[in-house]
Amino acid sequence: MSNWIELLNDFKNRREPIALVTVTKCLGSTPCVVSSRMIVTKENNLFGTIGGGKLEFLAIEEAIKAIEENRIIETSYTLGPEFEQCCGGKVELIIEPMNQSPELFLFGAGHIGVEICQLLKDTPFLVTLIDSRKYWLSNLNLDKSVTFSTVDINDFKTFKEAVRWGNNCYVLIMTHDHKIDFDIIAMALQNETKFLGLIGSKTKRVRFNNMLVNELSIKEGMTNVVCPIGLDIGGNTPKEIAISVVAQLLQLHYEE
Repeated sequence: MSNWIELLNDFKNRREPIALVTVTKCLGSTPCVVSSRMIVTKENNLFGTIGGGKLEFLAIEEAIKAIEENRIIETSYTLGPEFEQCCGGKVELIIEPMNQSPELFLFGAGHIGVEICQLLKDTPFLVTLIDSRKYWLSNLNLDKSVTFSTVDINDFKTFKEAVRWGNNCYVLIMTHDHKIDFDIIAMALQNETKFLGLIGSKTKRVRFNNMLVNELSIKEGMTNVVCPIGLDIGGNTPKEIAISVVAQLLQLHYEE
């Protein structure tokens, strides 16, 4: 596969999860050479080859596992009778999942929200800051790594489309309006997230829980929502609260 750099860049631009399988060592007679590469997608689409046969079949299975678990896998195979091959060589592989960076969608460009964006600079998180106030960007000093997006508070659809839902999706809600907070919570609970957090007190949590159960018939209420957010490390300034929230996000990301 001579064009693997271009292919990887294309998948990266589309943010499509893949696994890159690379042959790192060959001993004896093998159907491939060191640096042979193959890209595997979640849908089992293949680009390139590491020699075909049962070796490639097993490598594809491991690649899918690497994507699902979002972890690097190192493995080796001896090409003996169980592989229906008589060459007897040995192949070592490294399988690297890609394009599964955690993505934070932060609703509310207030003091704490902006501090969270700044603190997440140079971490694995891709950050999108979302606010309903279109003029608000001129008041902010955001790092270029942060994407700023506006939504129409009267259009439920725009809230949903502002987020890339999935198992790498983190959502934080801290807008200037409790009604907007509730609307986003109700919408987010209908989609897949890795983390769904709401800024507020225990009283706010109880109130929102009752509204979800009694008004929207969402039986689980706030069960899957983290509120209050942040690790209990003390401090109540915007920066200190932001530090506690970022620590919580990083802890969840790295605990696997």
